[in-house]
Amino acid sequence: MNKTLVAVLAAALALTGCAKGKNAENAAMDNNSEQKADTSVVYMTREISPEAIIKLYKALGREAKGNVAIKISTGEPGGHNFLQPALITDFVKLTNGTIVECNTAYQGKRFTTEDHRRAAEEHGFTAIAPVDIMDAEGEVKLPLEGGEHLEYDIVGSHYPDYDFTVILSHFKGHAMGGFGGAVKNMSIGIASSNGKSYIHSGGKIATPDSLWTNLADQDIFLESMAEAAKAVADHCGDSILYISVANNLSVDCDCDASPEDPQMHDIGILASLDPVALDKACTDLVRNSDDPGKVHLIERIDSRHGMHTLEHAEKIGLGSQTYKLVTLD
Repeated sequence: MNKTLVAVLAAALALTGCAKGKNAENAAMDNNSEQKADTSVVYMTREISPEAIIKLYKALGREAKGNVAIKISTGEPGGHNFLQPALITDFVKLTNGTIVECNTAYQGKRFTTEDHRRAAEEHGFTAIAPVDIMDAEGEVKLPLEGGEHLEYDIVGSHYPDYDFTVILSHFKGHAMGGFGGAVKNMSIGIASSNGKSYIHSGGKIATPDSLWTNLADQDIFLESMAEAAKAVADHCGDSILYISVANNLSVDCDCDASPEDPQMHDIGILASLDPVALDKACTDLVRNSDDPGKVHLIERIDSRHGMHTLEHAEKIGLGSQTYKLVTLD
């Protein structure tokens, strides 16, 4: 474990208290009460259903056109918290989308293209749409402006074939990043296997072979995730949108084959055209929940210094942590 992460784990940042007497949505909205006209908007519904995803998509007012990539996590075999095909099928069919993924940088059951395709089939995704493992035939570099650690992003070679990207994320905890949401899904998720190593090492290496002996200090890793996400966002321009489902709120990621069971209730579905605002809203709703089980997820986020990802993302121009929450219930 690197020195920065050890220090962070020892220090354990102070937890944000819950907003007494208010529900989570109002508390998050109150945190952003003084808004500018151009403040990022995050839409939300407590309902978790296929219809709710489509309602949020339409509220964004940005149509997914052309060859549409829908980036999800297919989930590591053994895990069970990933977004279920039944929840996303209607949206995938509405946009005529292709489910896209890249291979992992760890030796699991999605490390090779063959195994990854098998996992996607076993988890039901191939039954609802085409599934493209984008680095099956190699990788390409996306340019990056303003990076402090990365010179570029390394993504699956198929990714530039898509005209529009939907970042459809399962918001939850993560063992290394603290939490996984839109920024992680578009950075680590769209990165090729080598690209994942490049991010985790803070730009030092681009091969999984020696990754675990070349991990970056924690803050550098978090900043590198934000930088890779910016490369994707810059590549897409206005041809991208973000939807996050905050359910099955385990402290562990869908990349974990044996995740901890969730300790708090589901929150809902959120959507935005700003990935930083979206992730910030999800974390705010966790912190402001009246569910006592939230302490586990908050501890995971703060012990990994997870909010620093959004701080750096805002600094380099990926998005804003200031937002207006609009509920559609």
